[in-house]
Amino acid sequence: MRTATKALLAAACLAVPATAPTAQEAPKMQLGRADASLVQAGSYTADAAHTLVGWRVNHLGFNDYFGIFGDISGTLELDPADLASAKVDVTIPVAAVTTASAGLTEHLLRAGKDGGKPDFFGPAPAPARFISTMVTPTGTNSAMIVGDLTLNGVTAPVAIAAKFTGAGPAPMSGKQTVGFEGRATLKRSTFGVNMGIPMVSDEVELDITSAFELAS
Repeated sequence: MRTATKALLAAACLAVPATAPTAQEAPKMQLGRADASLVQAGSYTADAAHTLVGWRVNHLGFNDYFGIFGDISGTLELDPADLASAKVDVTIPVAAVTTASAGLTEHLLRAGKDGGKPDFFGPAPAPARFISTMVTPTGTNSAMIVGDLTLNGVTAPVAIAAKFTGAGPAPMSGKQTVGFEGRATLKRSTFGVNMGIPMVSDEVELDITSAFELAS
């Protein structure tokens, strides 16, 4: 799965705080590190400005098309001494989907023709929600997270291959933060989103990047 997309880069740039450090201040700031000893146990909340779910589908067998979901909310219960007990519960606002094409975004969210069923999600889709049911460590900084994804009114299991990417106090806010990346694959037909199959692939690749802040 490929992660370097213009859409993701644009979203990241928009999320940079207006009070970014000066060139003189930047070298003094301590950034997050992929060091498990820096992780503190506790209850975390998703940093909505820096948590994204990218999706990718194949178009007509020629090339892939992708978009992103942002404004993600949720919680993470984490104890570095007992990773198997970790729990994640996140909500993804489907209505906030972003693509590089205004026409495609409108198509994803438009009402069904003549009162029929929408081709994709419709104008007021319910948020998607993922609730973990099992976390299995798979390496020094990795784990497989299995959980139930509710999307388009259907709930089905999804497995996420997750990687711990950083921890430490955030330079701007001082909040203890942990970061993760994840990859998953699902079939959209499982969730009743059947428009265009197989011209647009049934298989959807998900590319997840997330930051969680320790609740005070």
